[in-house]
Amino acid sequence: MISLCGLDCCGSCDRREACGGCVATQGNPFGGTCLAAECVKKGGQEEFLALKATLVKEINSLGLKGLQIEDLNLLNGFYVNLEYPLPNGETVKFLNDHNVYLGNQIEIPGSDRCYGVIADLEHLLVCTYGCNGADPEIILYKKR
Repeated sequence: MISLCGLDCCGSCDRREACGGCVATQGNPFGGTCLAAECVKKGGQEEFLALKATLVKEINSLGLKGLQIEDLNLLNGFYVNLEYPLPNGETVKFLNDHNVYLGNQIEIPGSDRCYGVIADLEHLLVCTYGCNGADPEIILYKKR
């Protein structure tokens, strides 16, 4: 078995040594939680696929112009955990660098910005950002 969920995350990850591998860590890469592994442990591949379908439907129903997705990918928190500016000048991260989330990046038509969508079992985050995550702005952060 390549990983608990059947995906080849380990084969394409350049941080496998730091992670420890999906099977070896029982779905807790980098000491965090992998959303896919948690779903598979609870109800098998079917539960994971059902969660992905539910999240795609939820994201597409938000009604944000240009935000339509067909699929979600497993994404390491340390790649997608952007620092968002607050009105008081401070910045804050909403995700855990050690967790693995479901998400996607969608180019906004007619803009040099992208939508970023990230979800786990408890939260949904939609943001926009420029090249390489520059100038991120939260569009939606909600408890699911």
